[in-house]
Amino acid sequence: MTDNPTLTHIDAKGEAHMVDVSAKDATERVAVAEGFVIMSTATLDLIVQGNAKKGDVLGTARVAGIMAAKRTSDLIPLCHPLALSKVTLDIVPDDKLPGCRVEASVKVKGPTGVEMEALTAVSVACLTIYDMIKAVERGVHIEGIRLLEKRGGKSGHYKHEK
Repeated sequence: MTDNPTLTHIDAKGEAHMVDVSAKDATERVAVAEGFVIMSTATLDLIVQGNAKKGDVLGTARVAGIMAAKRTSDLIPLCHPLALSKVTLDIVPDDKLPGCRVEASVKVKGPTGVEMEALTAVSVACLTIYDMIKAVERGVHIEGIRLLEKRGGKSGHYKHEK
């Protein structure tokens, strides 16, 4: 929890509003998020071997996540549009899950953070994986979407404790 438990997107009347960031300094800000797509070993093997009917699952999910990060303000009503400096998506198949671990890292030099962009990138990448394999396995599920780390800005560094 933060020291200030007020919601920044709610004004004095209790109405939603976009936070004014015009007085904030533009600083380098980074956010990292993760999520998991859980599936059977057989479905994971299809992805890894490149035999999914819809094509390159991991490559498509990576591009979808990058595109989503860039469009976050179009999806989340009170997010500021940002000129992102960098977006990376790492999607790692893992036999132990079994499934894929998706991690997004987003960077900007600006007056507000990029946590929502990282979380949106992970969410859409996970949804894209689901979409591309749902015909093979309906029981696929997405879990564990969360912020892992945030650097920069007034609130400083945050790192998720595992």
